[in-house]
Amino acid sequence: MTVTTQPADRGPAPEGEAGRRLIDHVFKAREVAVVGVLVVMLAVTQLTNTEFLSEQGVKDLLLNATILVLVATGQAVVVITRNVDLSVGSVLGISAFAAGDYLQSGGSPLVAVLYAVAVGAVFGVLNGALVSLGKVPALVVTLGTLYVVRGIDSIWVGSHQIVAADLPATFVDFGHDGLWIVPYLALLALAVLLCVGFYLRHYRTGRDLYALGSSPEAAVLAGIRVRKRVMTAYVLCGALAGLAGALYLARFGNVDSATGSGYELTVVSAVVVGGVAFTGGSGTVYGAALGALLLTSINSVLPAIGVSSVWVTAINGILLLLAIAVDRILALRVAAVLRKQAARMRSARHA
Repeated sequence: MTVTTQPADRGPAPEGEAGRRLIDHVFKAREVAVVGVLVVMLAVTQLTNTEFLSEQGVKDLLLNATILVLVATGQAVVVITRNVDLSVGSVLGISAFAAGDYLQSGGSPLVAVLYAVAVGAVFGVLNGALVSLGKVPALVVTLGTLYVVRGIDSIWVGSHQIVAADLPATFVDFGHDGLWIVPYLALLALAVLLCVGFYLRHYRTGRDLYALGSSPEAAVLAGIRVRKRVMTAYVLCGALAGLAGALYLARFGNVDSATGSGYELTVVSAVVVGGVAFTGGSGTVYGAALGALLLTSINSVLPAIGVSSVWVTAINGILLLLAIAVDRILALRVAAVLRKQAARMRSARHA
């Protein structure tokens, strides 16, 4: 499902096409592997604890994954361009409080959600401008905005805390209700995921993000508007972090100045574990969503089988290291295959 092609009017070289097909197969296999691990893990847990996959248990699994899936979807778009956004946790927190503050004043739930999305998009514009126009490394920029946004949030929120009793009942109910075992929040997250995946695969600007991540230099030579594409990725990431903040508020009904702290590392882990190469140009938002579902499921599985939840962070770190190691090994294998293909084609031309 990965697309790394350059613009259609510039036909790719045969060896480049073969390399892309190989990368596609590799990362599809990664997604299948995540699904396999997830299924086995849930099945074993169900055998150990027969109540784990009850109707309420499945609903809780989906609710727990929803917020992370949304943020991971936006993060995946940024990582595909060979960048990263470490400020998503802070943006989620301030967006959640913005929506809650508006609702406390008697505002409409729909407008509150749009308000949170707008707040997130504004910080996405800030990150995108600093990275694309200022040409500052994304890691440095977003680490800085992480603390800037967290500081603004702390000053704004102070010691104030929003609780479910302060929110409209319809908004809180939306955060818990659903169709049978599928929560409304999960359906909304799925709709967003499908829209972003469709955009990346079927729109020229979406495919440009893959080309940019595969080779920024080649993207410039191909006429891709690099700065505009990077800005698009960051704005989308910020907007989805804002949406996740609004849904976090609906889900938990509780927001304070610490909301979203440390979330950025979990998001990056979900994206990389789900098969999105940290070096850019490969992977899908669907894989990132699967990675998010896997990590949140681990968080639920461990207590269900009697293992202390303090192991969750360690396991997430181990999975992240393994995913990065696998990405590096695969990158070296793909590069070797491409060199061999190029050498064979040169030999065939001279024969």
